[in-house]
Amino acid sequence: MSESPTPEAGPVPLWQRLSDGLMAACLAVMAIAVFINVVLRYGFGSGIAASEELSRLLFVWMVFIGATAAYPRGEHMAFTSLLLPLRKRPPVLKAFAALIRAAVVLACVLLGWGAWQQVVVGMDSHSVVMGYPTALLPLPGLLSAIFIGLMALVQLLRGSPLDLGHGADVE
Repeated sequence: MSESPTPEAGPVPLWQRLSDGLMAACLAVMAIAVFINVVLRYGFGSGIAASEELSRLLFVWMVFIGATAAYPRGEHMAFTSLLLPLRKRPPVLKAFAALIRAAVVLACVLLGWGAWQQVVVGMDSHSVVMGYPTALLPLPGLLSAIFIGLMALVQLLRGSPLDLGHGADVE
């Protein structure tokens, strides 16, 4: 039974449902592949060679889809309690928000650049068992860097305030 969102939260956006569905599909395929491989290996003395490669590929995709989906939800780990004293000084808090968003954009540029280099290297190489281009392994890192970087850049340009997520000074 699925839980419907609260009326205050409004409907769940399409991108959120899509990312949650993709992560669930990755996890389901990984679990089934590993389970079948374990049963075949211990029960019948043979296994599926592609199970490990498939699981590794899906795990990488699932992690980066999750990281990208977590950014607009504000679910990444943050030390916002360090900024709580600045709530009484809005101009300083706004400057810190801009600095944090600029750092996120810079980190995404660096991650994207490195991931792009790995995608290019992997275009001519194929996985040993399944034969997929190994560029599919760093590709989700590149896509994640692009999407998170764009979201952070939009927040930076709009001057969006940080969501400190604290109702009280003490956690």
